[in-house]
Amino acid sequence: MPSIDTSDGTRIHYKDMGEGPPVVLIHGWPLNGDMWEYQTVALVEAGYRVITYDRRGFGQSSHPASGYTYDVFADDLAALLEKLDLSGVSLVGFSMGGGEIARYLSRHGAGRIARAALVASVVPYLLKTPDNPHGADEPVFEGIKAAIRKDRFAFLQYFAQGFYGVGEDAQPVSQAVLDWSFQLAVMASPIATIACVDAFGKTDFRPDLAHFTIPTLVIHGTADMTVPIDASGRAAAAGIASATLIEYDGEPHGLFATAPDRLNQDLIDFLQGD
Repeated sequence: MPSIDTSDGTRIHYKDMGEGPPVVLIHGWPLNGDMWEYQTVALVEAGYRVITYDRRGFGQSSHPASGYTYDVFADDLAALLEKLDLSGVSLVGFSMGGGEIARYLSRHGAGRIARAALVASVVPYLLKTPDNPHGADEPVFEGIKAAIRKDRFAFLQYFAQGFYGVGEDAQPVSQAVLDWSFQLAVMASPIATIACVDAFGKTDFRPDLAHFTIPTLVIHGTADMTVPIDASGRAAAAGIASATLIEYDGEPHGLFATAPDRLNQDLIDFLQGD
């Protein structure tokens, strides 16, 4: 099982597939690197080398009791890029994974990075404050943590419904996809699952936006109820000088599975850009 060891001894599991320009796909909460199945197949077939990895505390990576901050996550990403000696890399971050990109660029610079894509990302700031009126109230995040502590398994099944936009009149993914997502999510450490709510919900990435000095693509669904577009996608695009925003009308948060063909093509078009 390919892995690297970080400076604090945490083992990060990764998968490395294909040949060509390198693309690193960074997963969202509460899943792991395997959430990128649709994109991995499309990108490898399009001639890219695709690297996915499990964030510490998730999937097959180590499950430490602490270290769930974006400074640490960014350093984990840096360790992976250095271990694989990657340059000219395109980073694609989904949801929580967008935060790794923002913090990596501010801590480590863009020397190794060619492009960045934020897909349904939490960047720049999800917490509602006087100067961030479109964010979510803090009790929302506290309620999520309480629900996980009470019954993590029931919470994950409930959470997936809104994640994919499933409702009485909407079934954008199959029951099999919901089951698969649950399997990925329960592989995570409960400690990591809880701690990362504060990480993605309360980390202010607005100071990091100035470090996006590379071509940046922002993709977000207009019907995303998990990470609403006004606080995230639109705000990120407005704050990143190099950003192009593509809005997916009516798409929910989990658009990697609800609109995979469109997302794959948009990513490939972006990666092939001048």
